[in-house]
Amino acid sequence: MAVSPDLQTQINELKANYDESLDTIWMLLAGMLVFFMHAGFSLLETGSVRFKNAQNILAKNLMIVTVGFLCWYAVGWTAAYGATKDPNKFIGGTEFFMDGFFDDKTKFRNWFFQAAFCATAGTIVSGAVAERTQLKGLGIFSIVLTSFIYPTVAYWGWSGLGFLAYADGDKSVSSFRPAYMDFAGSGIVHLVGGVAALVSSICVGPRKGRFDGTAEEQAEFEAHNIPFCVLGTFCLWFGWYGFNPGSTLSMKTKDDAFKAGLVAVNTTIAPCIAGLLVFILRANAVAPKALDVGGFCNGILAGLVSITAGCGFVKPWEALIIGFVGGLIYQGCSMLLRKLKIDDVVDAFPVHGACGIWGVLALGFFGNPDEGMGGNGVFYGGDQLGTQVMGVLLIFAWTGILSLAVMAPLKRLGMLRSSDDLQTAGADVAKHLPKMASWTPNTVAAAEHVKTTPEKATPEKTETEENTVV
Repeated sequence: MAVSPDLQTQINELKANYDESLDTIWMLLAGMLVFFMHAGFSLLETGSVRFKNAQNILAKNLMIVTVGFLCWYAVGWTAAYGATKDPNKFIGGTEFFMDGFFDDKTKFRNWFFQAAFCATAGTIVSGAVAERTQLKGLGIFSIVLTSFIYPTVAYWGWSGLGFLAYADGDKSVSSFRPAYMDFAGSGIVHLVGGVAALVSSICVGPRKGRFDGTAEEQAEFEAHNIPFCVLGTFCLWFGWYGFNPGSTLSMKTKDDAFKAGLVAVNTTIAPCIAGLLVFILRANAVAPKALDVGGFCNGILAGLVSITAGCGFVKPWEALIIGFVGGLIYQGCSMLLRKLKIDDVVDAFPVHGACGIWGVLALGFFGNPDEGMGGNGVFYGGDQLGTQVMGVLLIFAWTGILSLAVMAPLKRLGMLRSSDDLQTAGADVAKHLPKMASWTPNTVAAAEHVKTTPEKATPEKTETEENTVV
């Protein structure tokens, strides 16, 4: 039975509206899950610092999220996705402050989803430099990171116009032959945040007394609230199901659904094996040779970062291997930072930087081109590895050089590191009101005893009672 042209037009319009609604619902839900990851970051970082700095790290996380979204609104989206009439392969240059969005309203959902990724890259840094970094210095760096450093990398790999991935006829290629592959951002998001965290940790220096004194004195710097760390890890893992499956960017066909299902499976398997591996290693082979729940948490996150680039291109058994190697890389890098006396409070670089590198490089090895999932690994005769290596090198160099260019002047101007007195007193008591993150009888006396300490106070030989019990 023939369908009249008018009826067919109505059917096509209904289908287009239905497809658009499905894609919007999918991306908004995924974006909300990614946004919820900031609750996980906040819990994890609060549990990892000492009690006297719990409120301060929460303030920094709130600042980075709010500043990050506003920077993305003003110029971040422009740099990452604002294609010009004659696009270049380095950076975007249109749609400042959402200019033109009402001409193509699909950009609103994309803006929200990608903004959540941008804020995530910024939040990675705050935990690494916790307990000894001034709020204003971190705020300035966050503006640069979310306005320029991260958006430029996103343009290279995700805009479809950058030199790491652009269209050449009906194919996607790069300046290094095959197009760069990074499904949900092991390199574009996590490596950017991890390298920025490493440079920031080196520039600001270790916390006062972090690598001095006896083992008992060093125990003071251990995480003060493991339940927060575990809850934060589960929140991050939960949010990752928006981060990775949501990166299909569409949910209107059965192929979209199948891809999202595969991504969800891989996002489950890799962190399981990585977390268990780190837990077993720390219990039996490496320090502390005890049941380290905090290490278990970071091992899980290491597996999640490792599979983020390849989650849509590899089979579950490959995800298992990628997660296993990610756990080993995290553990080795964590031990190396301690050996070098680089004070990364939450192991941000071992988790996000080192495992971000591995996640990107893993796609150079795994992913069978014959499976039809987009893989191109050398284990199957593919030629992807060279592009993945170049992607890692460029992202590392870009983020590292620009982070240093911001952090070094801030350090020189005295706007980066908190004074020794403030570190001794604790930022909550010295700078915040109320003067403690939560009330306990012992902390009342401590709050009344310690006077507010200016950022540039001259160090004095005073001791302040520190409470480490929530």
